[in-house]
Amino acid sequence: MSAVLEDVLSGLPVLAAARRRADEADLPYAGGVTPRDAWALVQQGHAVLVDVRSAEERKFVGHVPESVHVAWATGTSLTRNPRFARELEAKIGKDQVVLLLCRSGKRSALAAEAAAKAGFTLAFNVLEGFEGELDAAQQRGHADGWRHHGLPWVQD
Repeated sequence: MSAVLEDVLSGLPVLAAARRRADEADLPYAGGVTPRDAWALVQQGHAVLVDVRSAEERKFVGHVPESVHVAWATGTSLTRNPRFARELEAKIGKDQVVLLLCRSGKRSALAAEAAAKAGFTLAFNVLEGFEGELDAAQQRGHADGWRHHGLPWVQD
């Protein structure tokens, strides 16, 4: 583990715990944090929240105010963005704590893996995503996710 990573993790127990869980699960990125922990880290100035959903999802479903947008996939067919890592680096320094958010936490895990491969050592997935998993009625937002927890969001 690098000295920068050790310094950051030593001062932020929630990220240190996420990193330990990631190591135990052999994840290829720094780990996962809950939506509430993600929001607390952003509010305290310890992390940058990056929304990796498509522009259409952000516009029509809503987004977290002041989140950075770098699409993991684009368009209605969600075609993988081949410039993702370069666009992320243009907006966020590789030494910053980056919290990646998507609809359910699955695309953001892939984005966290790609970010880690590109040299972002502090790339974390926001578990549950913005809308959460589908429930028994095939609807999102009733059991988990950013919006379910009552965290800030806006809609165009």
